[in-house]
Amino acid sequence: MLEFCILNAIRGTSLYGYDIVRTLRGIEGLVISEGTIYPILSRLKREGFVKTTIRESSEGPARKYYELTKDGEEMLDEMNSYWQVIKDGTDSIIKEHKK
Repeated sequence: MLEFCILNAIRGTSLYGYDIVRTLRGIEGLVISEGTIYPILSRLKREGFVKTTIRESSEGPARKYYELTKDGEEMLDEMNSYWQVIKDGTDSIIKEHKK
């Protein structure tokens, strides 16, 4: 689930680690910390789903920005499709039990 959220957060943009944490903290019920995010980002980079660039910052040291690779985009498309199937199935169960 966290991979799914991280990849969706950076789709179409590039964010540095703390921006990703702040974005995910905005999701109610999702408890996230920097110590959780960075190992996942490192693994996603090793697997070729994200790439990084170092950019200077006027607010302190240079920052590492993350963005999706082509493989990351393709994997995220698959994940989003699968998520939609799960969501639709879950919604139908909830709807059925509300009757």
